[in-house]
Parts: sequence; structure tokens; C-alpha cells
Amino acid sequence: MLTIKQIRENTEHVISRLAVKGVQAKSIIDEIIELDDRRKSIQQRLDANLAEQNATAKQIGALLKEGKKDEAETAKQKVAHFKEASRQLEIEQTGVEEKLNSTIVQLPNLPHESVPKGKSATDNVIVREGGSKPTLSKAVPHWDLVAKYDIIDFEMGVKLTGAGFPVYKGKGSKLQRALISFFLDENTAAGYTEVQPPLMVNEASGFGTGQLPDKEGQMYHVQIDNVYLIPTAEVPVTNIFRDVILNASELPIKLTAYTPCFRREAGSYGKDVRGLNRLHQFDKVEIVQVANPEISYTALEEMVDHVENIIKKLELPYRIVKLCGGDMSFTSALTYDFEVYSAAQDRWLEVSSVSNFESFQANRLKLRYKDENKKTQLAHTLNGSSLALPRVVAALIENNQTEEGIRIPKILQPYTGFDIIS
Repeated sequence: MLTIKQIRENTEHVISRLAVKGVQAKSIIDEIIELDDRRKSIQQRLDANLAEQNATAKQIGALLKEGKKDEAETAKQKVAHFKEASRQLEIEQTGVEEKLNSTIVQLPNLPHESVPKGKSATDNVIVREGGSKPTLSKAVPHWDLVAKYDIIDFEMGVKLTGAGFPVYKGKGSKLQRALISFFLDENTAAGYTEVQPPLMVNEASGFGTGQLPDKEGQMYHVQIDNVYLIPTAEVPVTNIFRDVILNASELPIKLTAYTPCFRREAGSYGKDVRGLNRLHQFDKVEIVQVANPEISYTALEEMVDHVENIIKKLELPYRIVKLCGGDMSFTSALTYDFEVYSAAQDRWLEVSSVSNFESFQANRLKLRYKDENKKTQLAHTLNGSSLALPRVVAALIENNQTEEGIRIPKILQPYTGFDIIS
């Protein structure tokens, strides 16, 4: 969430940066400033009213000592009047503050100065590429390969739950478990502490990381208990620090978590969602950092390098893409997407997003730290997929297909216990 200070002190900058995300914010910014002016005016009236109330209350005792009962009674009536006026002002103030807060949360985060302008994924900028695309005489798509080797059953998932809930079997299950263990081992070796969070969160957690009120339609909502199934481990892990004040010496804090993730993916259809390309339930390993604002962009580059190194070890052709303003999330200030090449589909599949949210989430979370001068500041939060499994599995299966079976990358063989799926 943007702060009032950001908006008031840099109004034109805020408007121009939000335009990079395709948001025409002048009218809502004007409304926020007007509401903030009203809030300040009410507070001034409250303060003045309280000062008069206190001064009048002090007179009552003195008047009674002097035997001026009528004047004391009049003073009591004035105090009662002041109290009622304060009550009415507090009601008005509460209404204005609620309106102000509900208006501010409609604004997305400001994109970093380096974010390119653009409206959609076609305007994203390729930062770098790596690996070599495989040369296959006959590239079979993963949805046919998994059926051939009986390692993933999409039809059984439909029977049990519905489309987008596959059943992994045999070596398919072992490959899933191997990837999860490999990703977690890589993350913990890089200094991330592993945590195992809940798979459901409350409204406060959804609000803290920006899923609410922006993405409630994309999350599964358990209405009877008013909790949400997590769309990513980012939500519960980052909310560990909600309403927390850290010391600067504790930063950066680096956490990693494996969780299943649940997304409704409303409106998804067509060839791009076939097989493992887009699921309602999938496994993902996440990395999260809470960082000092002075080094958060250094931390972001380190996270990008870390994810890139993992993909290299999987021997997958990849590219790193900087998202343009129109393709960025509501909460992000700067995002790099990782895409791996799918040989059979002849296209790039997104497998990770690594983002810096600057203080946007921290302001919603009330996540702060005390600097060396003991002054309380908002921290910066970052997160990244490290990695999401479905499209990684799709690319591994398609790119490593041979006449003998599906070859397993060397880095995974100690985890799977086999070197081929046949």
C-alpha cells in the first residue's frame, strides 16, 4: 500500500509512475488528498474541542470551592456539550479514515524507474538467455508422454476433483518429490531457512501481501470459516512478519517453503492450459526476503542469480524477462520472469517470478525495523518462485525425451534414484 506521505510529497511522480502500469490515477489521487485534508481538519477540531473541554473541567472544582454552584453547573453542561461534540467528530473521523484507507488500497505499487513501458507480455524485455534448445526428430507433447509412461493421470484427476487437478503416479510422483527436495536443498544452501506454513490464511494475511481485495476471485474461499487456500507460499511466509518491528541487525531475513498452491484460474481456456501448463492445484517452492531498503535491489539481483543457477543445473534452455508496466502484478515494483523452452510445444513457459515489492507490502503488513538511529522504518519485501513445478516438469519431460524413455538430468538422479523413465 502506498503511504500518504508518498502521495502528498510526490504527487506528480506517483501519477506518472502509475501511468506506466496503465493506471490513470489523477482523480483517485485528488480524492485521497481531499480525504486526508478532511481527516486533518477533523483532528484539529477534535484537539481544540478536547483542550476547551479540559480547561472547562478544571474550572468546575474551583467554582464549587467558591460556592458558585450555578456557574459550576453551567460549566458541567459545557463539558457535556464538548464530550458530545467530540463523540460526533470521532464518528465523522472514523468514516473519513475508513473511506481514505479503502481508497488508498485501490492503488497498485509504483513501478521502479527501470520498468519498461508497455501494455502486455509482448512488451516485456528479454534480459538474457541461456542453455541450448534440444533438437528432436519427433517432439511429443508432455500430455501424451505422461500417458505413455503412466506417470501422470489427468483423467483420474477429473474424476476425483475436476480439470486442473492431476494425479501423479510412480516415477511421476518420485520426480515431483525429487524436484521439491532439490529446490529446498539449493535454497537452504544459499542461506534460506526452511519453514512449513499453513495452506490456508485469514483475511488479514490476504490483505497483508496484496491478494485482498485485488485477487479474491482467483482464490478458493472457505466461506464457513472465512479462510482462503493459499495461491502461493509467499502469503503465509511473508505474513509471519505482520505487525512486527525488527532490528536492522536482523536483516536480511531469508526464508524458503514448499507448499501446494491453489488457484481458481477463472477464465483460463484453450491450448495454453493443456496438460501441466495451467493447474488449479500445483506444487511450488518459494523464497522470501525481508530486506533493508538500502540493499533490496542488490538482494533482488542475488535472487535472480540464484534461480538462474538452479535452472542451469536442470539443463533447461531458459530466458529471463523484465516485465513491462502493463504486465506487472498489483503489488510489484520490479519483476523478472523466468521462462523455460518447451520443445514439443515450441514455446516459452513461465516457471518463476522474482519480485521486489519495496515497502508496498510492508506498509499493509505494518512490517518495520529500527535503523541504527533507533528510528522505525518500513522494511522491503521480496519473493520468488524457486521453483514452480508443473511447467518445469513439462519442459523436463518434453526436452529429455528419447527413444528409450525420458532422461533424468544428472543433478536430479541422486534424488529420484533412477536416470530414466521408461
